[in-house]
Amino acid sequence: MTNAVLDAPLTERPKNLAEAKAWMNQRLAARFHPMNALSLEEGPALIDGVPGLDGEAWGGYWGRLGDEVRLAADEAASQGHPAQAEKLYQKASGLYFMGRFPCPNHPAKLRCAQAERETYLAQSRYWQAPIERVAIPFDWRADEGHEVVALVRRPQGLDKPPVVIMWGGVDACKEQMTAASDALLRHGVATVAIDNAGTGESPVRGVPDAERQFLTVMDWVQARTDWRAERVGLLGRSFGGYWATKLAHMVPDRIAGAVNWGGGAHHMFQPEWISASRYPDSYLMELVETRCMMLGASDDGEYLAAFKRLSLLDQGLLDQRSAPLLLVNGREDKQCPVADIHLLLDHGSPKTVRMFPGGHMGLTPATLPTIVEWLVRQVSGAGVRS
Repeated sequence: MTNAVLDAPLTERPKNLAEAKAWMNQRLAARFHPMNALSLEEGPALIDGVPGLDGEAWGGYWGRLGDEVRLAADEAASQGHPAQAEKLYQKASGLYFMGRFPCPNHPAKLRCAQAERETYLAQSRYWQAPIERVAIPFDWRADEGHEVVALVRRPQGLDKPPVVIMWGGVDACKEQMTAASDALLRHGVATVAIDNAGTGESPVRGVPDAERQFLTVMDWVQARTDWRAERVGLLGRSFGGYWATKLAHMVPDRIAGAVNWGGGAHHMFQPEWISASRYPDSYLMELVETRCMMLGASDDGEYLAAFKRLSLLDQGLLDQRSAPLLLVNGREDKQCPVADIHLLLDHGSPKTVRMFPGGHMGLTPATLPTIVEWLVRQVSGAGVRS
């Protein structure tokens, strides 16, 4: 895509293969997304073998590796070796995730995306709190899907646990919410993981009223009587934090607490920031292409216009009362401007903020525990009320 507004400075460009491999090895050593899908032991050799960054080379490479491990997992399962089967299905799912990353914009990557979902569910059969896959009917429009797929997990031994609904960003789907789900389950909180609007199995693109899919899930959760969900928790990761913020302002009385973990509100969607964030150090490749796929944009003009329409300031929401809202990010984020946190603090209800060192999402060992502890307080009734 080319456009004068979006053209990055001459000093900025996509990573080449060598640079991408160095980036992957750094993330692997730190155990940060997306490289935490690979083991520390095998990861360096797998990264070294990557033949290219184009869709066919990338998706084909990781997909073939995933196929080999999946066959071994199926064999272990058929032979009655559950521990080995779980480990192998987890490994296969991680390899397929790498193959579809950051978005399934090539047939080889699309195949990996489907295989990732299948092996992830296969792996979960062996968990103490396995996944219940639920297809929630969706009031669809033309060119939209007919259901929202949710992955439900419940803490054992609790009749009516509180609930947190969670989703990822442009490249992390519901299958990447395991760590957050595990942490909440340990605190007695049920989790419902879905895909962010315009990603994974979401029925809608990232259009201005895509909150319809999140509200559909909230309706389904709050209609059930087997958990305590009069006021739910929300966790939006990366770009998904945008929708958590919007919902907190739209339906505050239905939400015990919402977390915007690295998402935008207004400045992120302006042409100046779009240009400045085209090739951030925190992203491996194809950020613009991945955002366009989420939005349903086919060229730069559509991308700019679609992003501009998402501004919560321009939608007139930010001065409304909101549910308790926790804003989390890294101080040096180059994907989502920290200025959006300052903007949110200047409007509407008071918010809680926690900034961490580093770039996008402030990924440190303390970040997820901080978020989980805040959410647990909110959904248990011990936190602040709007």
